[in-house]
Amino acid sequence: MSPSAVVVGAGISGVACAQVLRAGGVQVRVLDRGHRPGGRMGARAVELPGGGRHVVDTGAAYFTVSDPDFAAVVSGWSDAGLARPWTDTLAVAGPGGLRGTTAGPQRWAAPGGLRGLVDHLATGLDVASGRTARSVGVVDGRPAVDGEPAEAVVLAMPDPQAGRLLDVAAADGLASARRVLSRPWSPVVTVWGAWEQRWWPELDAAFVNDDPVLSLVADDGRRRGDGAPVLVAHSTGEAAQPHLHRPEALVEPVLEHLGDVLGTPRPPAPLQVGVQRWSFASPTEPHEEPCWVGGVATGLLGVCGDGWGGRPRVEQAWRSGRDLGRALLERAA
Repeated sequence: MSPSAVVVGAGISGVACAQVLRAGGVQVRVLDRGHRPGGRMGARAVELPGGGRHVVDTGAAYFTVSDPDFAAVVSGWSDAGLARPWTDTLAVAGPGGLRGTTAGPQRWAAPGGLRGLVDHLATGLDVASGRTARSVGVVDGRPAVDGEPAEAVVLAMPDPQAGRLLDVAAADGLASARRVLSRPWSPVVTVWGAWEQRWWPELDAAFVNDDPVLSLVADDGRRRGDGAPVLVAHSTGEAAQPHLHRPEALVEPVLEHLGDVLGTPRPPAPLQVGVQRWSFASPTEPHEEPCWVGGVATGLLGVCGDGWGGRPRVEQAWRSGRDLGRALLERAA
C-alpha cells in the first residue's frame, strides 16, 4: 500500500489503525477535528472551587481488558503511570436510592484522564488536529478526503458521521459503504459537578436502572485517585435526545435525579458544574463484524470504531482499529 493512507478520526480506534499501518510500512496521516487525540474518551481540565486542578472524564467512564494485545498496551500505560486498576464492583441504583452492588471485570481508569491514553498511543504518528474533513470522494481513480487522494481512507467515527462524509455519487464503493453505515446511534449528555465536600454515600460508580434521566454516575475523585468531591453523571439517550441543541437545559434535571438515586433527596447545590454533549455516544445496533473494508476505484475504504465487533467499549474500539489496519495491509498485499 503505497504511498499513503489517511485516517479520519483520532479516537482510540483511528489511532490504533494508524499505528498498525505505520508498523506495516505505510505512510499515514491522521486528521481530527479536535484540538488533540481522544475522540469520545473525552476529558476536561478544571480548576476546582477549593483550589487545585482536576481532570474530569466526560466521555468513556472506564475500560476493561481481555484481549492479550490490548493487555500489552495497557501494561505500557500502567508502567508509565498513565492508567491504574480502579474497581471491579459497582453500585446499582435507581429511583429511591442504592439497591446493592454488582461485581464484574476489573475496570481501569487514568489519573490524568482517559484522553491522555490516546495521546500516548498516538506517539510517532502524523496527526493534524483541528482539521475537519468535509467529504470523501474520488480523485484520479483513488479515494480522496477533501480532494486529496490516497491509496486508502479510514473513517474512524460513529456510523452517522462517517456516512455523511461519503460522496455516494462519486463511486459505487462509497454508495455501498453508505448502506452499511445506516444504523442508528444513541446520544448522551454528561453533567459533572464539584462540591465543597462529598454528600453522597461511598461508592466508585453506580449503574442506574429504571430512571428516565440517569444511566451512570461516577465518583470522579475516586476514579481519578485524587479524592476530589466531583460527580460525573451520564444521561439516558431518551433524556438527551430533545436537548442536543441546548444540552445545558438538562443540567437541572440531572442534579435533581442525582439526589434521588443516591439517597439524598435535597443535595447541596454544586459550586461548579459543566456539561458535555455526545450526539453519537453508542450504537443501538452494533455491527457483529470487527470492521468494514471495501474497494473504492483503485483504492480502499475502511470503517472502524466501537460500533463494530459487538458490545461497544473502549477495548473493542481499539480492537476494531487494529483489525482494520491488519485487513488493509492484507488487502493491499
